[in-house]
Amino acid sequence: MADRVVGSHVDQPILGTPDSFPERRPTSGRTGRTIAYVVIGIFIAIAMGGWGYVMMTARGNPDILTIAFTVDGPSSVTITFQAHKPADRAAVCRLRATDVDHVEVGTRDVTIPPGEEDVRLTERVDTSARATSGHVQYCYLVQ
Repeated sequence: MADRVVGSHVDQPILGTPDSFPERRPTSGRTGRTIAYVVIGIFIAIAMGGWGYVMMTARGNPDILTIAFTVDGPSSVTITFQAHKPADRAAVCRLRATDVDHVEVGTRDVTIPPGEEDVRLTERVDTSARATSGHVQYCYLVQ
C-alpha cells in the first residue's frame, strides 16, 4: 500500500516567527481602561459631594433630643424632650414607649405649633403594658 501525503512539508511556522513582524512600540491596553476608571471615579466623587451638600443644607427635619422619661406605672410613661425647628413651621413628633423586650407598648403623635424655634415639652403616652423606656421616634415638619 502506498503512503498518502496530505499537504506539503513545511519547515517554518505557519504564522511566522517573531523576526517576521516589524518592531512595534510596546503599548499597554490598560491605559484606556485606567483613564475611564479615573473619569468614572471623579464623576462619582462629585455626585456624592453634591448629594452630601444637599443633605446638609436641607435641614428638613427638626433636631430632637430626648431629655428624660419616667415610667408612671403599668399604663403610662412621661417623656420630656426638646425640639429645634424653624420658627415659622409646625412639626409633628412621634413619641414611643417600649417594654423590656423593646416591643412597642404605646405611641402618641404630638403637634408642635409654629412660633418658637426651641421647644421643650413633657408629654404622657398611654401604654398597653408596663413600659421600660420612652423616646422620640421621629419628628417632621408640616406646612
